[in-house]
Amino acid sequence: MKTDDQEKVSIGAYIALAFAVVFFSGLLKSNEWYGVFDFTTLNGSFGKLMKDATGGMSAFRGVGGNGAADGFLFALGLVPTAMFALGMIAVLEHYGALKAARKMLTPLLRPLMGIPGSTGLAIIGSLQSTDVGAGLTKSLADEGELTEKEKDVFTAFQFSGGALIVNFFGSGAILFTLTDTAGTTVPGSIGLALAVMFVFKIVGANIMRFYLKAIDKKSGKNAITATTAEAN
Repeated sequence: MKTDDQEKVSIGAYIALAFAVVFFSGLLKSNEWYGVFDFTTLNGSFGKLMKDATGGMSAFRGVGGNGAADGFLFALGLVPTAMFALGMIAVLEHYGALKAARKMLTPLLRPLMGIPGSTGLAIIGSLQSTDVGAGLTKSLADEGELTEKEKDVFTAFQFSGGALIVNFFGSGAILFTLTDTAGTTVPGSIGLALAVMFVFKIVGANIMRFYLKAIDKKSGKNAITATTAEAN
């Protein structure tokens, strides 16, 4: 198998990678015509089914559900997202996007978190949708792109603050509208907040990385001790 440096990547593969970055990043999320190049926009949403207790229209799952039945409807709601994400990745992989990501991003991601560059698309996807990130990671694992240790490190990165951008702007950004008792807006920076959260996702991944290394060292010492004891 060729290494990342030896692997030849065509210009078309880099174009496919650029398209994938834009498609999964949410940069073009809009109801305008260019929204057709955004994953979330194309994925769409379920309509409304029934009126809830307040007289408003409830979502696909209805109201008052519980137990396995409600869990089934929740899982059913994830199917279109997962299927669409995996289908798009299959198309992009055909055009070499993962090869381009592996070649470009491995020199950055390997020292930063100990994971291959092919996870780049999953990183970008996970910032917008936890389902997309999980689906892309499973696809990489099934294709042998990730070892068991790399999967643990990468999922630690995704688990802390899943769908970072969407969830932040959906709920966290309201913090920047707060005012003090005098009516003055509390100072803050959306960009700084996002940067801090992203940095600590990397920190979380490295905590897992160092933990796994410590476990390996301990296992190695125990194996040596056991071998020495048997020899004696």
